[in-house]
Amino acid sequence: MKNKLKLGLPAGSLKNTTLEIFKKAGFNIFIDQRSYFPIIDDEEIECFLFRAQEIPKYVEKGILDIGLTGKDLIIETKVKIIEVAELLYSKRGLGSVEFVLAVPNDSKIKSIKDLEGKRIATELVNVTKDYLKKNKVKANVEFSWGATEIKPPKIVDAITELTETGQSLRANNLKIIDTIMESTTRIIANKKSWQDKWKKQKINNIVILLKGVLAAEEKVGLKMNIKKDNLKKVLKILSSLESPTISDLNKKEWVAIEIIMDEKKVRNIIPQLKEAGATGIIEYPLNKVIY
Repeated sequence: MKNKLKLGLPAGSLKNTTLEIFKKAGFNIFIDQRSYFPIIDDEEIECFLFRAQEIPKYVEKGILDIGLTGKDLIIETKVKIIEVAELLYSKRGLGSVEFVLAVPNDSKIKSIKDLEGKRIATELVNVTKDYLKKNKVKANVEFSWGATEIKPPKIVDAITELTETGQSLRANNLKIIDTIMESTTRIIANKKSWQDKWKKQKINNIVILLKGVLAAEEKVGLKMNIKKDNLKKVLKILSSLESPTISDLNKKEWVAIEIIMDEKKVRNIIPQLKEAGATGIIEYPLNKVIY
């Protein structure tokens, strides 16, 4: 029987971004709408689709060897697992989310100290209670099954909630009065699975590819040809970037330059490169960048 790595993928808001990243990493994953067992084109991996909230416990128990979930949920569930890697992406793209304390715009609550004896709704009860305890505040914390933003002020006095942009909070006339923590996606592993030599190597291989995808997300490749007489001018433009690769061409007086750089910088330097004598300038997307 071949070795199998049991991989837990997050359902819900992280699902589509996660599948896209895996695809760029070389793993095609197919999900039937009625199934919680996605098909992956790697015979050494068995996939499971669970809510991100469930994945930490399933990894701890060994039902999964590895899984992808949020740092906030690892803290909330208080699991004993191995944090293998941080992946800087969320449901909207690259980056992190913030777990914040929010109240109605017209609330008299100005800081955490004003929450003494108040009611708070949240999906992360343990994280919220730990936050209150750290600040020596006693308040009633209630678990929220969702739509937490609509509960103040009629049902509760405040909420703690994950947010990327704050747009949903603003739409519900709420303001942030404190940031409790920042959360990013993590790859976590079962402790016993991590001791298995084959599984550990397989996990590390997956991590290398996924990190390579994320490293490439905001970068592009740039190619161009330049006469040797103009090479110094072009290199001066590229001097603040990573060292380019320079190759001789058939025409002895010409060389080719290739470089990987931040996509946002390209629009500014291409006109400069052309003015410096570069020709045949090609910009191309990247799937992975492995450092």
